[in-house]
Amino acid sequence: MPTGPVVVAFDGSPAALRALQEAAELLAPRPGLVVVVWEAGVAYDFASIPSASLDLPPAQFDLRPAAELDEALAANAREMARRGAAIATSLGMPAEGLAVADVMTVGDTLVQLASEVDAAAVVVGRHGHSALRDVLLGSTANHVMRNAPCPVVVGRQADKDG
Repeated sequence: MPTGPVVVAFDGSPAALRALQEAAELLAPRPGLVVVVWEAGVAYDFASIPSASLDLPPAQFDLRPAAELDEALAANAREMARRGAAIATSLGMPAEGLAVADVMTVGDTLVQLASEVDAAAVVVGRHGHSALRDVLLGSTANHVMRNAPCPVVVGRQADKDG
């Protein structure tokens, strides 16, 4: 039997907030780990796009703005994780926040983390994307359901008005 926390995927969206609330209702007082996955290094990708797409030799760029943007994205993810953990705690689920750099897909990152912490469950929100979009781009919730090493709770789709 898993001994770790409930891993709650959180991106600040209405769907993620609803999933967090439902997780607290169902699974508290088991501890939670509110996880924000952010894409590390994306700022550096933007710095190299023009020369890569035009088949030109690499341009000389000052990478300091990219590094500053990357750190700002990381700080934003840490703050969002902290806020999500505070919400969970206020709802009776003692929680910590964790920002994780995404080196794979968000789904892969959540599955790997769930394994590493021996998660009791993974909670994800449902954004209500179209079936076509899910086929073309994949669905984080579907990927986690198929691959997680523990039970998965998928929150109901958030209402369109919030």
